[in-house]
Amino acid sequence: MKNYPILRILLAGVMIYFAWPMIPLATTALELTFWGLWLFFFLLIMGANLANLLQMIPPPVMEQEYKKVKQVANH
Repeated sequence: MKNYPILRILLAGVMIYFAWPMIPLATTALELTFWGLWLFFFLLIMGANLANLLQMIPPPVMEQEYKKVKQVANH
């Protein structure tokens, strides 16, 4: 199911769109640390969802499609 990674990428993009103007206003070390960690987690989310979208990693268990497999009894 490719909808979930796309939606998460779009959500992360919207969040960075609204946060980007505030990043240059950071002046103290605590604010710079906060924005640095925030950008790190943004890149982590983007990378994980792109890897999932490009099928470089298996999707999470809740997003895996269930395939019924018929097992024939050996009698």
